Amino acid sequence: MDEIPRFYMASGRCMIDIGRSPIFSCWILMTRRRHKLSKKAGLPPGTLHEDGKPSPGPVRIMVIDYDSSHYQEKVVEQVEECYPFRDTETVTWINIDGLTNTAVIEKIGKNYNIHPLILEDLLNTEQRPKMADLEQYLYVNLKTLQIRDSDKTVKSEHVSMIIGSNYLLSFQEDIGDVFDPVRERIRKEGRIRKLGPDYLAYSLIDNIVDNYFIVMEHLEEQVEALEEELVLHATRESLTKINRLKKDMIYLRKSVWPLREVISGLERTESPLIREGTVIYLRDVYGHTIQVIDTLETFRDMVSGMIDIYLSGLSYKMNEIMKVLTLIATIFIPLTFVAGVYGMNFRFMPELAWEWGYPMVWGVMIAMVIVMLVYFRKKQWI
Repeated sequence: MDEIPRFYMASGRCMIDIGRSPIFSCWILMTRRRHKLSKKAGLPPGTLHEDGKPSPGPVRIMVIDYDSSHYQEKVVEQVEECYPFRDTETVTWINIDGLTNTAVIEKIGKNYNIHPLILEDLLNTEQRPKMADLEQYLYVNLKTLQIRDSDKTVKSEHVSMIIGSNYLLSFQEDIGDVFDPVRERIRKEGRIRKLGPDYLAYSLIDNIVDNYFIVMEHLEEQVEALEEELVLHATRESLTKINRLKKDMIYLRKSVWPLREVISGLERTESPLIREGTVIYLRDVYGHTIQVIDTLETFRDMVSGMIDIYLSGLSYKMNEIMKVLTLIATIFIPLTFVAGVYGMNFRFMPELAWEWGYPMVWGVMIAMVIVMLVYFRKKQWI
């Protein structure tokens, strides 16, 4: 590589500056949100505000209501417009983008009788993925990973779902998600229009897991590029990159690994909200999750092995340097001996008065160098 990648932290995000590399040139950025959970210390359970006060942040509410013969999609301005869909016979998917507006979260939670602790959990973006059965509804939260097309960065986002008998509520941190293929399937009157909110939840989870494969391919490129750099020319900065990549792997593992338990819980739950016909689909996405986890574990092993490659590369370079220095010293030791003998300035040294003494000494020293070089070459030391 022409430039050594540099890892640094900026605005809570991990960046790797690859620079003008002929092997791989891009920005790697793992977007992470870090909230200070200590702000909620001492507040009552179920408090939705980090500092105890409401936060009027931007929010977008999209409602999709459908059945086998009916379809309606709209973006509502007020959360109260969602209330009439609670008791309909159709399936209603209400997607809320933006978790900073706690007033909206409180209102929709009150209308759908969501427990305050569940509302608190869906605002806690630092928690691990999990599933809870509360009889009247199922609560699921997980992490989405996607690659931005603009700058090829990896974005991690907290997503929560509440699955009811005829509705599904989804909560996301930002506007924009990976669910557009699911929305398109609903518009086309496919199988999803004939089934309930449990199948809709499966479709959303399956789409999230499918995007994990895209991120794994992206991550594989990073690992291979770093591995090639270590083999060609390991530097001190390479160790910093390895440590940063290991931390990213740990973060990804925390996001992906618990998803296996979530899907397994949905598959084995006795809740009537998960129909028997949906279980087979959950088993399929469970298998995909295991495949993602295995791939991630393989990458973790490769990154762990990179430290050995780094140390081996440094040791090899050191050995090469020591070999060159040793060969130079070995060549000059006999030359130094000859020069030392004839530099003693004794009065009665026969060679000092010989007309051809000086050329003869040079010839002997050159011959010694040639003999040693031939010997080293024969031993494959050079």
